[in-house]
Amino acid sequence: MLVERIEHKWIAAFQRTFSLCHVQAGEIVAIVSETQSRRVNVDLARLALEAMGARPFEINIPSPVLSAPVPVRSTGATHALQQLGPVVAAMARASFIVDCTVEGMLHAPELPVIMKGADGNVPRLLMVSNEHPEILERTVPDPALESSVRSAMRALRQSRSMQVTSDAGTQLHIDLQAAVVGGVWGFCPKPGMVSHWPAGLALAFPKAGSVNGTLVMAPGDVNLTFKSYLRDTITLTIENDGITQIEGTGVDADMMRGYYQAWEDLEGHRAAYAVSHVGYGLNPQARWDAMTFYDKRDCNGTELRAFAGNFLYSTGANEVAGRHTLGHFDLPMRGCTIALDGQVVVNRGALV
Repeated sequence: MLVERIEHKWIAAFQRTFSLCHVQAGEIVAIVSETQSRRVNVDLARLALEAMGARPFEINIPSPVLSAPVPVRSTGATHALQQLGPVVAAMARASFIVDCTVEGMLHAPELPVIMKGADGNVPRLLMVSNEHPEILERTVPDPALESSVRSAMRALRQSRSMQVTSDAGTQLHIDLQAAVVGGVWGFCPKPGMVSHWPAGLALAFPKAGSVNGTLVMAPGDVNLTFKSYLRDTITLTIENDGITQIEGTGVDADMMRGYYQAWEDLEGHRAAYAVSHVGYGLNPQARWDAMTFYDKRDCNGTELRAFAGNFLYSTGANEVAGRHTLGHFDLPMRGCTIALDGQVVVNRGALV
């Protein structure tokens, strides 16, 4: 088992990443965490910033009371801030924000107000995923990732449709018209930018009613909400964005059905079954097999969203489609072929 402690090499990894974010001497930096955050990452961030001559301050908030009958994982939408006005105001006035909350602030309800800034200041925010520092050290962002992700984002914006197929039987059609496209390369040097570390993927949030077909998850594909590799085949039938059938005889399918059902029972609707975003990984440093080497407590799995050539299918909240839910699945899949308007960009799991 890995030990969580201060290591000089990990301070250096944080410094390299913060340097890509153009952190300057004298810059005011907010480090935001909660009581259940991985404390070593908070300390490494502070020490790295101090070594760079920045002026960091910490905001630590009690982790919120559970609001669901099942664990909430991998949402990117922390509820730790609880609309606390002084906290939001302090973050809006920082030049750079290091997000060390457990789930991350990528989709937090307070983020739009924070990123507007205050007093003429517009912050930039880096979400440090809740990983063991060794994982962060291994996935320090490569500046070359930016051009790869930007190129993929342009391709998504310019395309009308995405087709996904696989030897396992996937036949999925996604209408990209009016979709909102995003991407992350692991650093944020300009005001108003938001990114996360590890990173390296491009994705689209489709409008309502845009996804139809069959998605076949094969053994070795990943359920990141459960932090597990599939042992069995799961076939998902998708109609007008929503999963209408979950076919499979193994425990993987049973667990997926049970988790979805818990959200349907709690919320009274089926938004958790609908598509959140689709996209593909571009990071050659990220590894599909990474979870094999870590205890579950050491690994958040963000790296597996970004391994080069994966097709990432996610269900849950999608503001573009007007759907809101805390239920969320991130499902990176291997061996898929992805075509944008007929042009292949990923061929059987390999980037073209």
